[in-house]
Amino acid sequence: MIRRVFKAFQYRDYRLLWFGACTSSIGTWMQIVAQSWLVLDISKSARMLGLDAFLGNIPIFLFSLIGGVVADRVSRRKLLLGSQWVQLTCAFTLAALFALHVVQVWHILTLSFIVGTAQSFGGPAYLSLVPMLVEKDDLPNAIALQTIQFNLARVIGPVLGGIALTKLGAAWCFGLNGVSFVAVIISLMMLHMTFKPQPTGETVMSSMKQGFGFIRKQGAMEALILLAFCMTAFAIPMITFLPVFAKDVFHSGPGTFTTLLVCSGLGSIAGALIVAALGNVRNKGRIALLMLIAMGGTMAAFALSNNFIVSCVLLFLAGVALMCGFTMINSLVQLITSNEMRGRVMSVYNVAFRGGMPFGNLASGWLIPIFSAPLVISANGLLLILLGAYFLTARRRVASL
Repeated sequence: MIRRVFKAFQYRDYRLLWFGACTSSIGTWMQIVAQSWLVLDISKSARMLGLDAFLGNIPIFLFSLIGGVVADRVSRRKLLLGSQWVQLTCAFTLAALFALHVVQVWHILTLSFIVGTAQSFGGPAYLSLVPMLVEKDDLPNAIALQTIQFNLARVIGPVLGGIALTKLGAAWCFGLNGVSFVAVIISLMMLHMTFKPQPTGETVMSSMKQGFGFIRKQGAMEALILLAFCMTAFAIPMITFLPVFAKDVFHSGPGTFTTLLVCSGLGSIAGALIVAALGNVRNKGRIALLMLIAMGGTMAAFALSNNFIVSCVLLFLAGVALMCGFTMINSLVQLITSNEMRGRVMSVYNVAFRGGMPFGNLASGWLIPIFSAPLVISANGLLLILLGAYFLTARRRVASL
C-alpha cells in the first residue's frame, strides 16, 4: 500500500524536484502567513487583502500563455531557474524593507505583482516538466504527490511562519523564504533533462493559436479548463480571507488564523494521499464533479459556522474535496496532452486555474465589507454545488471521462 502511494518516488529526477519544490513551498507559505496578516494589520482593510492576492495572481492570467509558448521553445529548466531567482530576490527585498522599518503596503503589492509575473513563466515550465520525469501510467500518482508536497508545505509553512512572525518578526519569514528557493535551484541543476526544444520559425501568436486549436479538438478539454477556473475563483477566497474569519468571527489573532490554515492544509494532504493510493483510477471526471459538489457544501457550512472546532473539521473536509477534484482534473488534462504541445496547453490550464484566483479574491474582497465574509463565502460554496450538478447531469462530457 505504502509503495503504491509513493510509486513516483522510484524516479530519481522526480524525487529531486519534489524535495526541492517542497522546501521552497514551505518558505513561500511562511511568507504568505506573514504577508496576509500584515497587509490586513497595516491597511485595516479586507479589500486591500483581496487586492494583494489579486496582484499576486493576475500576472499569471496575463502572461502565462506567452510563458507556455516559451516553455515549448527553450530549456524548461533554464526558464524555471530564472523564475526562482526573481522570486528569491523579491523575498530578500521584502525582508530588507521590514528589517529597516520602511515597508509600506504599496511595496508589498508591487513585489506581489513581480513574483506573480515570474510564476507566470515558471508555472507552465514546471507543469510541463513533471510528466517528463515519470512513465505515463505513473503520471496520476506523480501529480497527486505534487499536490501532497504543496499541501504538506501548506501545513508546515504556516506553523513555522506563525512562530517566526510572533517570536522573531516578519523580516525572518521573508528572509527564510528567500533562502528556501536555494533548494529548488539546486534540485533543478541536478536533473537529467531529455526534452530538447525544436527550433521553429513560427511567431508567438501562431504557436498560441496551435495550442488553442489542440484544446478545441480534444472534446472535454474546454470544459475541464472552465472547471479549473471556476474551482479556484469560488474556492480559494475561503483560504484568502481566513484572517477575516479569525478576526471578525472568532475574535482572535494570528494563532487562530494559522490553525485554520493548517486544518485546510491537512485536509488537502489527506485528499492527495487518497488520489495517490487510487492511482490511475477510472471515472476521473465523475469523481472530480462529485468532489466539486462536496467542496461547495463544506465551504458553505464552514462560512456559517460559529463553532471553532466544527469550523476546523469543515475546513479539513473542504481541503480533502479540493485536492481530490483538482488532482483528477489536472491528471485528465495531462493525460490528454502530447509532450510537444504540453507547454502551451498547460499554460492555458494555468491561466484558468491560477487566473480564477485574482478575480475570485478581488470580487470577494469588494463584497465582504458589504455583505460580510460568512455570506460571501457561503454563496461561493453554493455556486460550486450548482456548477458540479450542472456538469454531472446536463453537460455530461466531463462525467464520462
